[in-house]
Amino acid sequence: MTIPNKFPVKAFYFIALTLAACTGEAVEQNIFNAQGEIAGEATQTSVILQTRLTSSDTLVEGDIPGASGFARFEWSPEADLSDPDVSPWLAASADNDFILKAKLEHLKAGTKYHYRIRFGKDSLNTFLGERRSFRTLPATDSNQPLDFVVTSCYNYHRFHYGRLDKPEERYKGEDKALGYPALGVIKSLSPDFVVFTGDNVYYDTPQTDSLRAKTPAQLRKKWHEQLVQPRFIDLFSTVATYWEKDDHDHRFNDSDTLTDFKLLSHLALDDKVDPASLKLPSHRTGVVMFREQVPVVDPNDPDAVTYRTHRLNKHVQAWFTENRDYRSPNDLPDGPDKSIWGEEQKQWLKETLLASDADFKLLISPTPLVGPDDAYKMDNHVNHKGFRHEGESFLKWVSENRSELNGFFIIHGDRHWQYHSVHPLGIEEFSVGAIDDSNSREPRLPGDPSSTDPQGTIVQPYVTAEKTGGFLRIKNVVSNGRPTLRFIFSNEKGEILYETTKVAGDLM
Repeated sequence: MTIPNKFPVKAFYFIALTLAACTGEAVEQNIFNAQGEIAGEATQTSVILQTRLTSSDTLVEGDIPGASGFARFEWSPEADLSDPDVSPWLAASADNDFILKAKLEHLKAGTKYHYRIRFGKDSLNTFLGERRSFRTLPATDSNQPLDFVVTSCYNYHRFHYGRLDKPEERYKGEDKALGYPALGVIKSLSPDFVVFTGDNVYYDTPQTDSLRAKTPAQLRKKWHEQLVQPRFIDLFSTVATYWEKDDHDHRFNDSDTLTDFKLLSHLALDDKVDPASLKLPSHRTGVVMFREQVPVVDPNDPDAVTYRTHRLNKHVQAWFTENRDYRSPNDLPDGPDKSIWGEEQKQWLKETLLASDADFKLLISPTPLVGPDDAYKMDNHVNHKGFRHEGESFLKWVSENRSELNGFFIIHGDRHWQYHSVHPLGIEEFSVGAIDDSNSREPRLPGDPSSTDPQGTIVQPYVTAEKTGGFLRIKNVVSNGRPTLRFIFSNEKGEILYETTKVAGDLM
C-alpha cells in the first residue's frame, strides 16, 4: 500500500487494522494461536482468559514452538463483538512460555460471554483469533440449573502409542489425530463447565528415565502436544474450565515435595542442579509449570493459592483441594502429624464447609478419600501406609457434623476406573475414572485382599465391570420444589453406564 505524505496516521492505522481483521490470516507474520484459548475459574463476576502465541499452527518435531508478540482480549455478551471491552496489550515472551493471561472482572452472573484475541508481532499490525465463549456462574441465589462434567487422567503417550510393552493398547480410531473421543462427546452435551481433577499431562510417560520430562522445556512440551489437539481446542471454545493437579502433572507418579536428597522448594527454575543428585523435575518446578500452563490463579497475584471454593448456584457449592503443594513426605509413618492438605488448608476446608448453606457440598479432590485402592500404595488418603489417618479423621469429622454437612459428596480423579462407593460412615464418593479406554484399568474391589478394604466394609452401588474410560456428568435441577443432584457415569463414547439422583434433605 502506498501512503500519501499527508495521509493521517490514525486513518492508516484504522485501515491496516481493518484489513488484518478482515483477512484473519497471520501467515505473513508467522504468528499463530495454535492452542486456541482457555477460559478458567469462572465466577459470578470474573474469569481468567488464556492464550499462547506460536510460530507454527501444527506440531514441529513433536512440539508447538512459541512466538514473541502482543495480544489483547476482547469480550462482550453480544455475539458479534461489535463494541467489545478490551484488555491491555500483553507481551508474549519465552519467560512465560509465550502464554498470555488476563483476569476479567465486573462481569454479570449467569451470562454467556463471547471473546477473541487480537494479536500480532506488534500492536499495530494485528489479526483476529476465532470467537470463543464461556458462561459465568449463576447468581448465588439463583435456581438456574447446572450441568457440568468432571474428568481425569489424560495420558497422551498411552492414547497415541500405547504402553512401551503393550503398543496394541493404544487408541486405534482413524480420528486419533483429533484427540480423546470423550472430549467430542462432552462438547456435544453443552455443559456449563468442565473440571480437570489432575493428571492432565503425564510428565513421566513413557516410563523410562531417558524419555520422561525433567526440564522446564520438556514439561512445557507435554502441555503443548496435549492442548493443541483439535478436540481440546473445540471444547475450550465454548466452556469454562477448572483445574487441579495431581502427581503426574506435578512431578512423577506418587510425587511429593521431596527429591531423593533435599527439599527443592527454594530453588529457581534456572538453578544449576546436578541431575545425578536429584530426582527431577523439582517440586518447585512442578508447581510453577502448573500455574503457568493453565488458567487457575489470578495472573496478577503471585501469592494466590490453588485451593478454593466456588458457590455454583443457590443449591450447590464446590471445593477444589490442593493435594501436592503442602503434603508431608509419602514415606513418613502415618499418624496425626502427616498431612496431604497441610494444616492451613485443612482448617480452611472445615471452616468453609461449616459456613456453607448450600444444599449440596461437593469436595472435588485429585485423589480419593473412600476408595478402595491398591493396598501397596502410599500416596493418598485411602492408603494404609499413606495418609489414611488424615483421611479417616476428616470423614469422621464430616459424620460428626452431619446436620450441618448434609448433602456432602466427594468427587475425585486419579483412580483409573469409575465407581460409586459408600464409606461405613455413610459418606459417598464418586471416582470419575480415566478419560479414555487406553488409560483405564480393572477396578480394585471391596473385599479384595490386595485392596485397602480387605474386610469389604465399603459398599459400591456401582463399579466398572471392565477397563473403561469416560467421565462423570453432574446435573442440578429443582424438581417438585426440591433441589436434586444427578450423577451420571458415561464411557468415552458417551453411553450412560450408571446414574443416581440425590434429593436435598435426604440423609448422607
